[in-house]
Amino acid sequence: MSEKERILEITHLVKSFGSHEVLKDIHFSVDQGDVISIIGASGSGKSTLLRCINLLETPTSGSILYHGKDITDAKMNIYAYREKVGMVFQNFNLFHNLTVLDNCMVGPIKVKKKKKEEARELAMTFLHKVDMEQFINAKPRQLSGGQQQRVAIARALAMEPEILLFDEPTSALDPQMVGEVLNVMTTLAEEGMTMLIVTHEMAFARDVSSHVVFMADGVIEEEGSSEEVFGNPQKEKTKDFLSRFRNL
Repeated sequence: MSEKERILEITHLVKSFGSHEVLKDIHFSVDQGDVISIIGASGSGKSTLLRCINLLETPTSGSILYHGKDITDAKMNIYAYREKVGMVFQNFNLFHNLTVLDNCMVGPIKVKKKKKEEARELAMTFLHKVDMEQFINAKPRQLSGGQQQRVAIARALAMEPEILLFDEPTSALDPQMVGEVLNVMTTLAEEGMTMLIVTHEMAFARDVSSHVVFMADGVIEEEGSSEEVFGNPQKEKTKDFLSRFRNL
C-alpha cells in the first residue's frame, strides 16, 4: 500500500483573542483520504481551529503547511488555497437571493472562471449526489434546514476541493434532519473524500472517522484512531467527556 500524501501539517498553532488564548500549541496533520473528527465540549477551541485552517481567523503564531507551503505566508494566494480547502458552515451560508442551482454555480464561475455550461454540469452532478437536483429552482428559504445543508455541501463540492472542512454541520438542524446530512457525509467518507469535521455527533465520529481528535481548554488532550479514543480512552478528561454519551 502506497503512503498517503500529506495535505496539511499544523505545528505550534496558537490563537489568541486579546489576552485570551483559545488555541495553545496545537499539532496535528491531515493525510489524503483521512476523515478526522474533532470532538470536545463547547468552548474547547474546535471551531476556532477550523477557522484558522481556512484563514477565516489569522493564527497568532505557529504554522499551517498545505503541501509543505505555509498558508500564513504573505505570498500565499489565499483564494487559490480556499478553492482546494472547502468549508461547510453550521448555518449554511447560502445566498438567499439565488436559486439552489445558482448557489452551486456561482463559485465555479466567479472563482474558477468556468463557462456557464460547465459550471451547471458540475452543480447538477453534486446536487444529484446529495439528492437535491429536484430543487434547483428553489430559493434557500423554501427549503428545510437539512435540505439547505445538503445544498451547502453540494456547493462546496462543486469547487472540486481537495479537502472539506465541516464546522458543526448538524448543530443548527432539527433532530429529524440530522440523519440526512450525516448520510451524505458518510457517503463522501466512503468515497475517499478527505474531511476534517468539528462535530457533536458522537456515533458518527465513532463509526465514520479514521482519526479522532479530542480537544479540551484549547489543547489536543488526546487523539488516535476511532477505536482507540472511543474504545480505550487514556486521559481522564476524555473519559469524562465520553461518559456523557451513555448510548454509544
